[in-house]
Amino acid sequence: MNKQNYIDHAEQALLHTYNRFPVVLDHGEGVYLYDTDGKKYLDFAAGIAVCAFGYGKKEYNDALKNQVDKLLHTSNLYYNVPTMEAAEKALAAADMDRIFFTNSGTEAIEGALKAAKKYAYSRDGHAGHEVVAMQHSFHGRSLGALSVTGTKHYQEPFEPLIPGIRFAEYNNLESVKAQITDKTCAIIMETVQGEGGIYPADPEFLKGVRALCDEKDILLILDEIQCGMGRTGAMFAWQNYDVKPDIMTVAKALGCGVPVGAFLMTQKVADKSLAPGDHGTTYGGNPFVGAAVSTVFDIFEKDQIINHVHEITPYLVQKLDELAAKYDFITDRRGMGLMQGLEMEIPVGQVAAKALEKGLIIITAGSNVVRFVPPLVIEKEHVDEMVTKLDEVLATF
Repeated sequence: MNKQNYIDHAEQALLHTYNRFPVVLDHGEGVYLYDTDGKKYLDFAAGIAVCAFGYGKKEYNDALKNQVDKLLHTSNLYYNVPTMEAAEKALAAADMDRIFFTNSGTEAIEGALKAAKKYAYSRDGHAGHEVVAMQHSFHGRSLGALSVTGTKHYQEPFEPLIPGIRFAEYNNLESVKAQITDKTCAIIMETVQGEGGIYPADPEFLKGVRALCDEKDILLILDEIQCGMGRTGAMFAWQNYDVKPDIMTVAKALGCGVPVGAFLMTQKVADKSLAPGDHGTTYGGNPFVGAAVSTVFDIFEKDQIINHVHEITPYLVQKLDELAAKYDFITDRRGMGLMQGLEMEIPVGQVAAKALEKGLIIITAGSNVVRFVPPLVIEKEHVDEMVTKLDEVLATF
């Protein structure tokens, strides 16, 4: 079949919840993707911040192939070695005490919210607790995650959502204080807002929220699904701030392409929250994803991925700043590490579409930001190639 045949078949079969670009991707190598026509694309999206090592990483692929030949699934009624190894490595990297593996980031958010509510229930002896979330946040599409996603147009068709959610303004500590009541059990926020437009937390804000939580025995839930796993120059973005959450969610690059997420917590939370019968999953933490996660942490250490992020980030930032200085319609460059955004006064969807025609994959965030979340293994030559192609696109505006 040719490309259009594939697209036509997909449109007939798949539920139309995405407006996909007219490309049928076939395989990848390094930081490049190839479509079914053989066209080559420089990938600066990494499957939405998932493919940290790019494509065709032999050590990663071999680990998955080996595990396929051994055991894929057992259920959580039994132990398995790969997941135990993955758990130990994840907990060590996060300096946390307990972990629950899920199938996605959205499920990790659901588990984190349940843990916070159960913690407050155990403490107070009653239900009816509230959660403070942030405006313009994004935490997922299921009803619980959607309830704490501070973007109204995502929510309206599916209301009523979970009650007891109050929204504060991100990076405004007084706004957070105004939403706290004696019913508040948790504050949930992205350490770096992703879909909302690439906004890192201000250090004073994050430290202020942490202090509020300590003062009132409120749990701080940090969503690291997109900004975690080395993307910001630390394994988890909150480690850049010297602020530790009570519960953390992670996914995306945790499995580098294998669908897996997790929520992690301190022992204090674990002792008073989810107990046998409170939460579960059939697939979560099976041997296959355990092998993936365990190998991901091994590669991060062996290849010194975080050091590389530190080395390449200043160059990417410099080149993006140069683009911003060149074009008046670029109004801001912001981000942290290899999670960057250019805010523009032109249609960013058109920018992404035209870039694709030139063999560059970039994505958007919010309504006016071009987002850059490339594989963490990019080199300066890839930054140069990206900037050249993007400059050609921007010149047409």
